[in-house]
Amino acid sequence: MNSQKIVKKYEKSVAPNYGRLPVALLEGKGCKVKDADGKVYLDLLSGLGANILGHSPTAVTTAVAKQAKKLMHTSNLFYTEPQGELAEELVKIAFPSQALFVNSGAEAVESALKLTRKYHHDKGSSSFEILSTSNSFHGRTYGALSATGQRKYHTGFAPLVPGFGHVPYGKISAMTSAANDRTAGIIVEVVQGEGGVNPAPDGYLQELRELCDKYDILLIFDEVQCGMGRTGKWFAWQHEGVTPDIMTLSKGLGGGFPIGAMLAKPEVMSSFGPGTHASTFGGGPMACAAALAVIETIKEKKVLQNVVKVSRMVFSELEKMKEEFPSLIEVRGRGLMIGMEFDLPPGVCTDVVAECLKEGLIINCIQDKVIRFLPPLNVTEKEMMNGIEILRGVLCKKIS
Repeated sequence: MNSQKIVKKYEKSVAPNYGRLPVALLEGKGCKVKDADGKVYLDLLSGLGANILGHSPTAVTTAVAKQAKKLMHTSNLFYTEPQGELAEELVKIAFPSQALFVNSGAEAVESALKLTRKYHHDKGSSSFEILSTSNSFHGRTYGALSATGQRKYHTGFAPLVPGFGHVPYGKISAMTSAANDRTAGIIVEVVQGEGGVNPAPDGYLQELRELCDKYDILLIFDEVQCGMGRTGKWFAWQHEGVTPDIMTLSKGLGGGFPIGAMLAKPEVMSSFGPGTHASTFGGGPMACAAALAVIETIKEKKVLQNVVKVSRMVFSELEKMKEEFPSLIEVRGRGLMIGMEFDLPPGVCTDVVAECLKEGLIINCIQDKVIRFLPPLNVTEKEMMNGIEILRGVLCKKIS
């Protein structure tokens, strides 16, 4: 079945909630993926950051297949070995905490929001409001959507969940002014993803930590996109040495297999007693086996070191492109979470991405002005240079 036939099936039977590219992907390995017509692409977007070890990494597929033969699913009325092992591993690489498992980043954020309110309720506090930031993205379910600081995602879904406020990202003065005795939690992406690949300014996380400590506010770090090694450390907050009370994870955690997690300090997580929160498939044996394989591979293959090395080369090459293309105003990000912001008319960056796809390169455009790279963390310098050269050629045709 070719791409055209697959697209027609979608047009007839699949919900139209995605603006899909006219390509049907069939199989992939590492940084390469093949469509149903046989064309091969260099994938430097890696499933929006989820395929952090590339397509179908052997360690993950082997772990999933092995677990599937033993036990695919059981309810959380029972204990399973993979879930306990994964929780233990995450706590080791993160901070003293306990883990709750779900199926996605949005679910992880919903869990964090619920826990924040329950924690204050259990303390006899009337605090319930959650402060977030402009340009943030935390998911599309109602609580996560209400925390998201981008109006375009809110359109048509009002009224949103009450009790959320948004302030400019990276401005501690704005957060301090907005916080009051009703504030229960502050949620921030340590590196904003969909908002344009915006790293937290130096010192911002520490200032948030001090603000939260002063007023008994829970600090929530959303690491759904920037976590699991994406920035060169296990978690982006580790660059600053600022520990959250709650952290949310997903995307790369399963290496392409759906899983999400929320970690919280034990004194906070204790508010989630039996019956307070649940997920039928959360922490399933196959998902946990996949995540364990991801963590083991990152450790054994020295993937974090690769992120640092390749990132250094990529930023150097992209900075050189400023001289070639005056409309390129900034290259920013951390590790292998990279954004290139252009000063171009609306639609041009989207056209550039579409042309790159024709040339066999998968990247994407966010905020209508930022070209984003989210390659697998084990990508090679050669693969990244191939992608950069394709992009450079397209930019020469489109904006020179």
